[in-house]
Amino acid sequence: MAADPLAGRAVTGVRARQAGWRVLTTLGKSVAIFVPVFFVATFVTFALRSLSGLSPARLQLGESATPEAIHNIESQWGLDRPFLVQYWDWFTDVLHGQFGTSWVNGADVATLIGLGLGVSVSVALLALVLGGVLGFALGTLAALRRSTWVDRAITGFVTVVSVMPAFVVGIVLVEIFAVGLDLLPSGGYIPITEGVDLWLAHVILPALALSFDVVADVARQLRTGLVSAYRENYVLGAVVRGLSPRRVFFRHVLRNGVGPALATLGIKFPSLVGASVVTEWIFGLQGFGRFANDSAQAGDVPAVQGVLVVSVVMVVTFNLIINVVLGKVAPAALRGV
Repeated sequence: MAADPLAGRAVTGVRARQAGWRVLTTLGKSVAIFVPVFFVATFVTFALRSLSGLSPARLQLGESATPEAIHNIESQWGLDRPFLVQYWDWFTDVLHGQFGTSWVNGADVATLIGLGLGVSVSVALLALVLGGVLGFALGTLAALRRSTWVDRAITGFVTVVSVMPAFVVGIVLVEIFAVGLDLLPSGGYIPITEGVDLWLAHVILPALALSFDVVADVARQLRTGLVSAYRENYVLGAVVRGLSPRRVFFRHVLRNGVGPALATLGIKFPSLVGASVVTEWIFGLQGFGRFANDSAQAGDVPAVQGVLVVSVVMVVTFNLIINVVLGKVAPAALRGV
């Protein structure tokens, strides 16, 4: 009997609507979590100034400042108003992308964060791509050759890579490619607008240094997910039905085993942006992590508050993206979310 094309289109339409509803549900749940988390995070972040006891007057006048001088400067900054009034004004500014003025140099905090964030995001994205591609390749190969010498060799390699600090890898890369071979610059940053080749030459070494940890985690998570998927009954049923190994892998195994690896990428990106202070210092990069560290050491509260807010937004936004991707690629990974 010939298949009814109308029935086939109807089934396809139903599946498309189900996928759409699944994505919308994931978005709705993620947004419902994001709003209270963002509100609480901003409140706690703003309360840091009161809890720290820091003041722009002490930064500008020193410890010998008189109470009258301190009061005058704090009045100029609006710090003599009630706490909740200060918070609401600051919160509304944050919603418009404004984080106030630096206590140290009087510059706009949003501008300073933007400059550092551009550097760090460039390096982090390249590190994520390099680490993700190599990690997916190694994890897939280890799962396909599980319990063989290939699997054991890859497992040993990623174990060694995972314990190598990024700053040590960075120093070795500089010694080899910048000092020894003189192929790449040892530091500095060139925006991509001034040429892709110049930009890539300056970010490839720090990105490689940061990608090692991504390679290890993605490879481990992907291998574990794929091996677990191979043991599921629906995979065994597909094999029994005579489906080709390629179709079994791409249609059933990869789709349902890739979830942990994608979730790992969602966790890694914000940490690559903000937690690479030593790596940025080695390569002479004025990035987001270095700006956060310098602001904290200087007691620049508005800058630290801006850094924390941007960090929260990055973490929540990137995890929202990962959840949407998981909803499309690996629906089984979101069961119970």
